[in-house]
Amino acid sequence: MNYPFANAGDVKAIEREMPLSERWTAKTVFQQLSQTRDAHGDRPAVSFQLKSGPKDKNITLNYNDLTARVAQAANLFRSLGVGPDDVVAYLLPTSHETLITMLGGMTAGIVAPINPTLSQEHISALLKEVNAKVLVTMRPFPKTDVAQLAHAAAAEADCVKTVIEVDLLPHLSPPLAWIVPLIRPKVEIRHSANVIEFNAALDGQNTSLDFAERDDDPICAYFHTGGTTGMPKVSQHRHSGAIYNGWLGANLLMDENDVVICPMPLFHVFAAYPAWLVIMTAGAHMVMPTPAGYRGDGVFDNFWKLVERYKGTFIITVPTAAAALMQRKVNADISTLKSAFCGSAPLPVELFNKFQETTGVSIVEGYGMTEATCLISCNPPDGEHKIGSVGLPLPYTEVRILHIDAKGQVSKECDVGQTGEVCVYNAGVVVGATYTDPAKNKMLYVDDKYMRTGDLGYLDAEGYLWLTGRSKDVIMRGGHNIDPAIIEEALAGHPAVGFAGAIGQPDSYSGELPCAYVELVEGAEVTVEELIEFAREHVSDPAACPKYLEILPELPKTAVGKVFKPDLRRSAITRVYNAALKDAGVGAEVTRVDEDKKLGLVAKLSKTNTDVSDDAVRGILGKFIRPWAWAD
Repeated sequence: MNYPFANAGDVKAIEREMPLSERWTAKTVFQQLSQTRDAHGDRPAVSFQLKSGPKDKNITLNYNDLTARVAQAANLFRSLGVGPDDVVAYLLPTSHETLITMLGGMTAGIVAPINPTLSQEHISALLKEVNAKVLVTMRPFPKTDVAQLAHAAAAEADCVKTVIEVDLLPHLSPPLAWIVPLIRPKVEIRHSANVIEFNAALDGQNTSLDFAERDDDPICAYFHTGGTTGMPKVSQHRHSGAIYNGWLGANLLMDENDVVICPMPLFHVFAAYPAWLVIMTAGAHMVMPTPAGYRGDGVFDNFWKLVERYKGTFIITVPTAAAALMQRKVNADISTLKSAFCGSAPLPVELFNKFQETTGVSIVEGYGMTEATCLISCNPPDGEHKIGSVGLPLPYTEVRILHIDAKGQVSKECDVGQTGEVCVYNAGVVVGATYTDPAKNKMLYVDDKYMRTGDLGYLDAEGYLWLTGRSKDVIMRGGHNIDPAIIEEALAGHPAVGFAGAIGQPDSYSGELPCAYVELVEGAEVTVEELIEFAREHVSDPAACPKYLEILPELPKTAVGKVFKPDLRRSAITRVYNAALKDAGVGAEVTRVDEDKKLGLVAKLSKTNTDVSDDAVRGILGKFIRPWAWAD
C-alpha cells in the first residue's frame, strides 16, 4: 500500500501503526525478490539496452526470469566455494548481468561492487580489503578496458580464485554482433585464478536455490565510499537495511505500475537501494540505458525519447545529470512522467525551477549515505517540496543535530534552526560496525546508537532537514570557518556557470583561503575577473569571497556526478606550493599529491636542483598546514 506522506505528522502516524519489525516478513533480499515474483511474476522487472537509441535493441526480464537467474547465480557462487561470509566482487558496467550478480552475490554470501572507473591499483586494494574469492567482470569488449583492469587487479590480489566474465555480445544486433568477435581485444592474464563465462556457467545451475539462506540478518554487501583517493573505505550492509530501503519506497513512493528510468551505476548505493530495492519491492519496472548510464554515448540526447519509449513515470538523477538534461530540448512525449528523484549532492534552486518549468514535473530531493545503507530523508511527494532541503526524515529514521566536541562527546543538542552535525539511526545503520575496518568506526557513534554523518545541517520548525555543508569541507580562514556552499551557490547564480566547487587552498598566514573552480555552461564565455567581481557582489560573507578562481573545461566528478573535491585540493596544493618554492628560489617542485591514511593529502616533491636541502624546503613549506615529503 501507499501511505500518505505529506508532513511529519504522516511519518509519526506510520510509526505508531506498528513497530518496524512487523513491517515485512522477508528475512533476506532473495526472499523479498521471491515474494515479488509470486505477486507479479509476469510483469517486467528490468530492461537494458546496450545502445541509447529509442529504437535500439533491448532485452526485458520479467520477475519470473529474474528470480530464476538470480538463483542460478547464487548456486554458481556457492559451487565456487562462496559461503555466507565469503565475498563476490564485481567490476562491471551496467547490464542485466550486473544486477543478477549483485543479487546472487547477496544471496550466496557478501557482494562487493567496485567502481570500474578506478585505477588498477585501487581496484586491487579493494579486492584485498574485502578478501574477494570471486571476481565478476567483463569479457574483453571494444572501447572499454574494464576486462584489462580486472585481470591486472586480480594478478595483485591472490585472494581471487575465480574470475567470471560477462559477455555483452548478446545485447548487440547485427552487423555489430558479427563484427565484435573479430575485433575483440586481447587480454594478458598474469594471475592463476580460474576464468569462466558467466551465462554459460549459469545455464548449468538449478533455477531454485540449492541451499538454505541464513535468517539471522547477516552482512550481505560491502560498498566502498569515496572513489579515487586510493585508500579503501568499505561500508557493510545487512539484509534488513536493504529491505528497509525497499519497504520505504514501495510504501511511500511507487507501485507495480511504475516505470523508472535509471541511468545510474550499480556499484553505487543510489542505484542499488533507493532505485532497485524500491522497484523490486514494489514490483515496478527499471530501465537501464547503456552500460555507462548517463555517461553512455547519446544518452542525454536520447533521454526524453527513452522516457517516451518506456512510458517512464519516474527518473533517477543527480544534479550534474539534471543540469545536462536542461541543455537539451524535451523532444518527446513525456506526459507519463510523475517526478524525478535526485540525490548525491545539493540541488541548486535555479536548477530545480528550470527542471520543473521545462518538464512539468518537480524533482524530489532526498538524502542518503552509503554508511546508512542509503535512505535517510526525502521531500514528501504529497506535501511541500522545500527547495534546497533534503526533506523529512523517513519513517523509522531518527535524525539528531548535535554539537560534538573533539573527544566525540555531545556538548549540545541543537535547537530548531541551529546548525550542527547530522547524526542518524535507522535499520540501515550497522551500529558499531559501519566500516569493515574497526579503526574507522572509532568515534563514529553518539550514545552507542546514532551514526555521525560528518554533514552539517539543521532541522526547521516543520521537521525538514537542511544540509549546510560537510564538516570536513569547512574552509578554515584563520579563526573564521567558511561553508563552501555559500561560495558555490553564489557562483552557480551566474548564467555562464554550470558547476562550481569551492575549497580552502593552503595559505601561510591564514591557514586556508577560499578558492573556487568553475565549469561553464556549454557555449558560454566569461572571464575570471568577471566571475570574481560577481562573487564579491553575491557571496554573503565577505571573508568567503574566493581569493583565487579558475575556469576548467570540466570539473572532476565522481561516477555519480558529485564534484570531486580531493582533486581540486590536489590542484590547489600543487599550485600554491610550487609558487612558494619558485618565489623563494628553492630547487624543488610538487610532482603529485598523495592520500595518507593518517596525514590526509601529502605533497610529494622532486628536486629540480640536486643541492637543495630538507631545511630549505622546510623553511618554505613548513609555513603551510598541509604536510610534504620527498617523492619515492
